[in-house]
Order: sequence, then structure tokens, then C-alpha cells
Amino acid sequence: MAAAAVTAATKGNGAGGGRAGAGEASGSRKKKGPGPLATAYLVIYNVVMTAGWLVIAVGLVRAYLAKGSYHSLYYSIEKPLKFFQTGALLEILHCAIGIVPSSVVLTSFQVMSRVFLIWAVTHSVKEVQSEDSVLLFVVAWTITEIIRYSFYTFSLLNHLPYLIKWARYTLFIVLYPMGVSGELLTVYAALPFVRQAGLYSISLPNKYNFSFDYYTFLILMMISYIPIFPQLYFHMIHQRRKVLSHTEEHKKFE
Repeated sequence: MAAAAVTAATKGNGAGGGRAGAGEASGSRKKKGPGPLATAYLVIYNVVMTAGWLVIAVGLVRAYLAKGSYHSLYYSIEKPLKFFQTGALLEILHCAIGIVPSSVVLTSFQVMSRVFLIWAVTHSVKEVQSEDSVLLFVVAWTITEIIRYSFYTFSLLNHLPYLIKWARYTLFIVLYPMGVSGELLTVYAALPFVRQAGLYSISLPNKYNFSFDYYTFLILMMISYIPIFPQLYFHMIHQRRKVLSHTEEHKKFE
């Protein structure tokens, strides 16, 4: 899930380049993009996903204005959040069939980690749905995805506004720690309920002679953030410098 939070600066989705803005930073070397049909499909997909996350953003604002409180806003956007985040699974297929030049493994990890948090934690442990930490990662994801899918859409159309490019490679500085904090706090809040209910755990003896402790699995997953977070965060800082400095140099020669 830590890697999922970096999608604002690492995932390619038909934007004319691979991960981490490789298309922008490659100088004179330009990779061949998808064909006309694939491009049309990717534009439609990215427009739909942008609209979907905008629906989530509007839903959050409307619920806040109606309630006058930011507590328990998750319930107001639960269905579209599940639908559009699960819809990101198509991005794995895009990589697998070659219409997007990104790593299938990395994209699968990024997408599945978010889907896991939505379904295996937030959906499965009802008690955490009212936690403020859920709103924390939902807001971070929402802003990130609106920017990301807008970036891909305009890139595919070869009309990328600098503001969107700047936002994609800058706002992660705040959104990434915000999203990771929300994810960790949500999983931590779920732990007592997972342990009490024995959720998704398999105990011995059984005919398969196999055991699985979901509670321990979640703890190990949280620990994995310790080495992953700094590496990804500083990698994105490096990519930001490279991509935006390349853009500034390009402007000087125009």
C-alpha cells in the first residue's frame, strides 16, 4: 500500500512514456506510443476515471457541507470509491497487453495494494469506516487520481498543460505522506477487530495442514512501510527534479 500512494508520480497509463515520467525525461529519444484504437480507448478510460474521482471529490464536499463535520464522510462516497478504485485493475491489463509501457509487476503491486486496503480492510472491518484516518487516505487518493488521470488524458492528446504536469510532480510531496499515514492508521485501527473476529485467518488442524494469521500479516505489512516509504519518496523527489528541470530547459529553447 505504500507504493500505491506514489501513483501520482510513478505509474504510466498511456501517457506517452513509462513510469516516473520517463517520456518527459528521455530527451530526444521518444518511445512509440499506442496505436489509434488503443489511444482512443485509453483517452476514454482516463476521462471516465477522471470523472469518477471528481464525483468522489464532489461527494466529499457535499457531504461535508451538509453535515458540517468531516467525521464519517466515508459513507457518502463508499460506492463510487469502491467502483473506481477497483476499476483501476484494468491498468494491469493495459500493461499486460502492451498498450501502456509500464511494468506489469509494479503496476499490479500498486493497484492491488489499494484494492486490498479498500476491500480486505476498510470494507471487511466495518468498525474502521468511521475513523478519520480513512478520510485521510481517501482525500489523498482523490486529489492524486484526479491529477494523474488528467495528466494521462492530456498527454495522450498531446496537449499537456504545464500546471497539470507541475501538480503531478509536486503535490505528492504532501499527498504521499498524507496517504501513507491514513493507510497505516486505518490498518492499525483494524487490528483489534481482526484479532477478535479471527478475520480471514486459518487455524490448525485442518485437512490442508496450513495456517494463516491475518492479524500477523497486517502487522508485517505495516512494518514493510519502514524500508519502502523513504526509498519511494526520495525516488519521486529525484524524478521531480529531472522532469521539471527538463521542462524548464525545453521552454528556454522555444
